[in-house]
Amino acid sequence: MTPQPGPPLTPELFAAPPARDARFRVVDRWVECETFASGDPRRSFEFLHRQMNEEVNGLEASAQTLGDFPAADWPTRLGLARQCADEARHARMFRRLFEARGGRVGQFPVLNFQFRIISGIDTLVGRLTVQNRSFEAGGLDAIDVGIATAGAEGDLELSALFAAQLADEILHVRFANEAIERLRAADPRCVLHIGAALGRAAAGFREVMGREGTAGARYPVARDARAEAGFADDEIRRAAELAQQLQQHRGPS
Repeated sequence: MTPQPGPPLTPELFAAPPARDARFRVVDRWVECETFASGDPRRSFEFLHRQMNEEVNGLEASAQTLGDFPAADWPTRLGLARQCADEARHARMFRRLFEARGGRVGQFPVLNFQFRIISGIDTLVGRLTVQNRSFEAGGLDAIDVGIATAGAEGDLELSALFAAQLADEILHVRFANEAIERLRAADPRCVLHIGAALGRAAAGFREVMGREGTAGARYPVARDARAEAGFADDEIRRAAELAQQLQQHRGPS
């Protein structure tokens, strides 16, 4: 049964969607995606397809930021350009594995909420905070678990893919952390822009994902990866405490 589309997203929270060709069916909300129970062989296929598109979202968002803020300093622009190259490589990695296992591009619906949330933010510090310091930092935790899980299941090919991805994502978070610190030092008002961007992103994320999209999506904090990515010890500790509180609040999966 094909999920029915929900009401339109709040326009003020989202930029225009990125282009997709006729192979793709783009949806706006998690409940409109195709999801499968644990043990269903389609579940792993949908995951690889979704990850492929999310990496393209990362490429598109970084490229958009690079074009929208030409006055950014050179280290930031270089970091964004490298991120574009990395995300393109990640998308190819996921596509190669997906197709090698029998998948077809466009087989499942896709969400483009990352690009639409990030590109709707009008400040450089806000975009770096949401894309790199929030979305990608959370990805460090998920990938760290993915490496161990895939290895335990004997899927060494997927475990190696995750390990390569993690090394790149650490660099993406680290260059953004460094850029954010430079921006804050130059203009303390950046703190206000950061808060506004995080509030906007949180509202957009809730609208797209709902309770259905976040249920059970809990990962322990990847302390070593976050430290390597430039988070301070107290930031890592607070993130770990928050993750523990969320787990206690929601109960076991």
